Amino acid sequence: MKLLSVIVPCFNEEENVPYFYEEFKKNEGFLQEKEIDWEILYVDDGSKDNTAQEAKKLHNQDDRVHLLSFSRNFGKEAAMYAGLHKSKGDYVVIMDADLQDPPSLLPEMFQYIEQGYDSVATRRVSRKGEPPVRSFFARMFYRLMKRISKTEMMDGARDYRLMTRQMVNAILEMKEYNRFTKGIFGWVGFRTKWIEFENVERIKGETKWNFWKLLVYSLDGITAFSTAPLSFAAVLGVLFCILAIILIIFIVIRTLLFGDPVSGWPSMVCIISMISGVQLFCLGIVGQYLAKTYMEVKRRPIYLLKEEV
Repeated sequence: MKLLSVIVPCFNEEENVPYFYEEFKKNEGFLQEKEIDWEILYVDDGSKDNTAQEAKKLHNQDDRVHLLSFSRNFGKEAAMYAGLHKSKGDYVVIMDADLQDPPSLLPEMFQYIEQGYDSVATRRVSRKGEPPVRSFFARMFYRLMKRISKTEMMDGARDYRLMTRQMVNAILEMKEYNRFTKGIFGWVGFRTKWIEFENVERIKGETKWNFWKLLVYSLDGITAFSTAPLSFAAVLGVLFCILAIILIIFIVIRTLLFGDPVSGWPSMVCIISMISGVQLFCLGIVGQYLAKTYMEVKRRPIYLLKEEV
């Protein structure tokens, strides 16, 4: 029999851990027909509640349930990498514990794997239940990435994805510290089938992603898979140099023809402030890339395990 590894990143999801297990087990008959055994890897990302204890209870009932518990909160990207690293399956699927990634899609996903696809990815066709501002900025992010990056990123893409072992091994070759998995999925290539589904509300608890966290995450994605911001800063610098030369010529000619009146200092202050702001903005872009390089050079581990069951 082949093996399916189910990776479930968890951060304060004690209410959802048993619900996910029961919902996933509804696919057990289908997997038996396909002669596929399964394992669930709950990755406890430094939770403050009883997430780890709930996973241990399930392990005592079913030894196909495993737990990876971090020493602190390293983030979902680290949790997904840890799950991929520890998984042993011929097939691997990443799913959220809150059941926003419906396990009922697995039979359809396996159909495409049998047709020769290396991965089956999911995307939401609606963002029902999300705040309008958050949905707007999410759509703008994917539109921007399509323009400035060569890596495929679909609007509404979820981390919910079924992959073959070959693709998982390719992802594990990318050991970068600053991880943006949605971009990594596209960068490694392989034949991918996209399927769509309506947005599903969380079964329990509240989302751990607020607007600020999503903004920082999107900046990580931009700097990880595009150097366009650096090019933008360079072009902006050239344009302002040209503008400065034109202004110098204008001032010299005006002084020779009409003298040097004192008027105009408010506009000069505005121009200086604007140029200073642009300089700081460009410096911030360079700083972001330098910070990423700094973190990579230190070669710190992506995650640290406190416990493995």
